[in-house]
Amino acid sequence: MDSLDAKPVNLTEALATFDDVYSPRIVARMNDYDVRIAHTAGEHIWHVHEDTDEFFLVLDGRFDIALRAADGAESTVELHKGDTFVVPKGIEHKPSSPGGSILMFEPSGTKSTGDRHDGEIPDHVDSTTGHALS
Repeated sequence: MDSLDAKPVNLTEALATFDDVYSPRIVARMNDYDVRIAHTAGEHIWHVHEDTDEFFLVLDGRFDIALRAADGAESTVELHKGDTFVVPKGIEHKPSSPGGSILMFEPSGTKSTGDRHDGEIPDHVDSTTGHALS
């Protein structure tokens, strides 16, 4: 895309174009990174990104991230609208939410269920590298 043809993306309007939870849409690309948005509700799955950090910005609602240390100890970070958090590469994590929306920065091609994950992927979690915004 020619930079003169670039148009801004309104995140509120973009979020209104889909209802699926944990099914990120790509709203922009920057260098080798995707800027993704997603609706959140319910439990995601325990997963890990071995080679990349994962940046979250809560746009609306609440978004919790359970973290699992190498020794199995778990803790949870509770995020609210306007909060940011980075899950370091190699750290197992499990997002959950009573309802909300998030923005993420991830290298293009990063799978939403990580390089490895625990158990079966539930129907409400989309294992994807992101979908184009309609």
